[in-house]
Amino acid sequence: MKFAGIGLVILAAICWGISGGIADILMDKGWDPLVISFYRGGVGLICFFVWFLLRFRQNRGISVRLFLWAVFAGVGVAGNFTFYFLSIQASSVAVAATLMYTAPVFVLLMSFLFRIEPSTWFKWGCITGVLFGIILLTGAYNIESISGSFFGVAAGLAAGLSYALFIFGFKNASSTGNPQTTLTIAFFSFCLILFLFTDKGEAAAVLASSDIGWFLLLGILGAGLSFILYVTGIRWTTPANASMVAMVEPVTASLFGVLVLGDHLTPIQIIGMVIILMTVSVLSVKKSD
Repeated sequence: MKFAGIGLVILAAICWGISGGIADILMDKGWDPLVISFYRGGVGLICFFVWFLLRFRQNRGISVRLFLWAVFAGVGVAGNFTFYFLSIQASSVAVAATLMYTAPVFVLLMSFLFRIEPSTWFKWGCITGVLFGIILLTGAYNIESISGSFFGVAAGLAAGLSYALFIFGFKNASSTGNPQTTLTIAFFSFCLILFLFTDKGEAAAVLASSDIGWFLLLGILGAGLSFILYVTGIRWTTPANASMVAMVEPVTASLFGVLVLGDHLTPIQIIGMVIILMTVSVLSVKKSD
């Protein structure tokens, strides 16, 4: 079952990686990142609600604690999807996906801030390593030829921070309820939040457009199927193994960008990407141990 769990997590990470490329295709067609995020979460909500109904007898009661943490997770995933797509639009799929993978570093910094865990030289070394990798990946060492715009870098880091908030909220909500209940409430909150900021006319136009298939595929791969695979897979494996195989997501997104979308990565960018992925993986495994 351990290898089955790892396999499910890998499949989920591959789905997330491909979703970034699909979003880039839709943005090239002129669709707004907020509309793309809204449909990704909306299709995901339908999938989770069906899962909720299929497991209805196993669902526990919805407590106030569960509801509040699930809504908090929904805010986090809304920010994650939106900032991730904005980062792709301003930079590239590879840069955005790798910057989003800095989420464990934000979790670590928040742990220091709220004194949840002590600060050590090892942890600060990991933070320094990630920052060094970001400098190489984005080309920030050369202001004249920076490869990613400042907005793209900021949006990518904001996606990582939002992802950390989602993890924090989902973990606390799942401690008192089932994953399907938590995900249904979280993505319902997600849809309500983005509906307030999304262009209603453009969102309605999606339903009659020839790109509706891309939106459905994005929602199924990027939210519905991937999250179900992930939460099922982590039950059968350890957090350390799940953290390691999660590296598949930015690698898949980068390969999709290079092979399908025609993105280009310099050797220095590749080195920066490797430094970020390896440092965050080592940190995640160490924390799990």
